Amino acid sequence: MADSAEPVAYLVFDVEAIADGDLISRVRYPNDSLDAAEAISRYRAELIEATGRDVIPPTFMLPISVAVAKVDSRYRLIDLSVLDDGEFRPPVIARGFWQGWRHYGRPTLVTYNGRGYDLPVLELAAYRYGYALPEWFNVDARSFEQARNRYNTGAHLDLMDLFSNFGATRSTGGLNLLANLIGKPGKTQVDGSQVQDMYDAGRVAEINDYCRCDVLDTYFVFLRSRVLLGRVSLDEEHTIVTETKAWLEERAETCAAYAHYLSHWGDWRPPTV
Repeated sequence: MADSAEPVAYLVFDVEAIADGDLISRVRYPNDSLDAAEAISRYRAELIEATGRDVIPPTFMLPISVAVAKVDSRYRLIDLSVLDDGEFRPPVIARGFWQGWRHYGRPTLVTYNGRGYDLPVLELAAYRYGYALPEWFNVDARSFEQARNRYNTGAHLDLMDLFSNFGATRSTGGLNLLANLIGKPGKTQVDGSQVQDMYDAGRVAEINDYCRCDVLDTYFVFLRSRVLLGRVSLDEEHTIVTETKAWLEERAETCAAYAHYLSHWGDWRPPTV
């Protein structure tokens, strides 16, 4: 594993969010006197009728779990943590994310579909709570140097953009498929569509565990993408994966997420021809 003194070059992260029912009530149903739960239920029902899915847009969402893996310039894992672990306070989570990004010298953010979901949730949280982010919203820079430019992969590498050629093709199967292709667990018991109901049922610790596992999948897909781009060799990737598995094993007794991830672990097998 990476020496803890190694500078952080990448932040691989995932966001889980819950709906702001009061906001939905005020914006979508201002004349209906709905409480938060009623507004969320009605909106989800409308979305299912219209689209077949009850995925509420990020504009109405609050970050409830953010897991972040710190990775060094040699692509080795330094640490993995959940922000505001155990407290689940959206203002603290959002502030901690952006402060951490700044504290570590604005490392490259790595996500899967972060441009379409995770970052909008965190950007709107910063807007909502009044956090200044001039380094991220550097809109006066040349277009290709702006942190939010979709092609500025030095600021943010969205793996969905990479594998879909920036939307030229569909990344059908998503992170789950890409993880499975290299033997990693992918989605096992939970997916993002269940987070709202889990939160309402008080299963908040499980949300953090799910978020940790999504970050691990994203990290391993990121590693294989570095092979694809010629940044590391296949042998180097294998060494890093082996080191990371040992890191997880050392912590599995005290972290249910790591134990669960390891119980579904698979090793990538090279082709036999």
